[in-house]
Amino acid sequence: MPLNLPALPAGLWRVMLGTTLVVSSYSLLNPVLAVRLQTAGASNLAVGLVAMLPFLSVALLVPVVSRVFDRVGVGRAYRIGLLLELLACLGYLLTNDYRAWCGLSLMAGIGAAAAWNATEGLIAHNVPATHRGRLTGLYQALLGAGMALGPFLPGLLGLTPTGANVLAAAGLALGLGAATSIAGVLGMDSFALQYPLGWLADHVPSRRLFASGAALLALSGVAFTQAAAWPPLLWLCAALWGGLGGALYTLSMIRVAHDFEDTSALAGTSAMIAGYTAGGALGPLVSGWFFDHAGVGGQGTWLAVLGLSLLVLQRRRRA
Repeated sequence: MPLNLPALPAGLWRVMLGTTLVVSSYSLLNPVLAVRLQTAGASNLAVGLVAMLPFLSVALLVPVVSRVFDRVGVGRAYRIGLLLELLACLGYLLTNDYRAWCGLSLMAGIGAAAAWNATEGLIAHNVPATHRGRLTGLYQALLGAGMALGPFLPGLLGLTPTGANVLAAAGLALGLGAATSIAGVLGMDSFALQYPLGWLADHVPSRRLFASGAALLALSGVAFTQAAAWPPLLWLCAALWGGLGGALYTLSMIRVAHDFEDTSALAGTSAMIAGYTAGGALGPLVSGWFFDHAGVGGQGTWLAVLGLSLLVLQRRRRA
């Protein structure tokens, strides 16, 4: 299918690519941190807490991020955010203290709040409504590609956990060189699935797409409960979660961009990110608890309930 994208400011493309590089680095880093914690004897709940803290700090900062942008400018806030993420990544190399890691996770979330909100807001604000679905889908495809590639890099490159941490820090540093190159233009007001989904969002009612994604999520949760009996199900479920997670987020962001078109696209995307990160903050803790106390069956049930809850919300919205 043809892209047919409108002419966009060069800086917007650089922001999208820079954020993609940052996401790739963190998708490489996060599994490594989990392995290091588990090797040190940490419980699943403790691992989930470290994974939750960046989302928590993003959620807490979303209400004030627009005021930060007004005070220091989008470009400067974006660069400061990337610097904080880089410092947090380097911090993991300097200490193994669990409490320090919790603090570093919070610091990474603070940086992510600036970079994430800036990128999503710029896309929603600068792309014409007729092409917003496709451009948002393309951006999410880039993020999906980065997130998909990152976890494979340690195995493909034969990296130790420390080596993977260093590589992630290097990626974040490159993303911060990219940020400096776009300082003058930033002041403007799952890989294979994201662009086709954006195209569909421009042509198919979003309710149908949401309902389909919710149903698949519920079914994947049920399938996951049987993964112990047939291990290939684990890979299939993981693929569905990666694709559906990105798809539902993309659909939500497209809908927010349309609904807030006549008011404040940045405020709308910030509110969306707040809800997303609230779930991201709660999810690792709940999943860790279920794994510790209810095993695979409990985790699959939890995911199935999430999918069903989205279906219920869609039915109430139609009513």
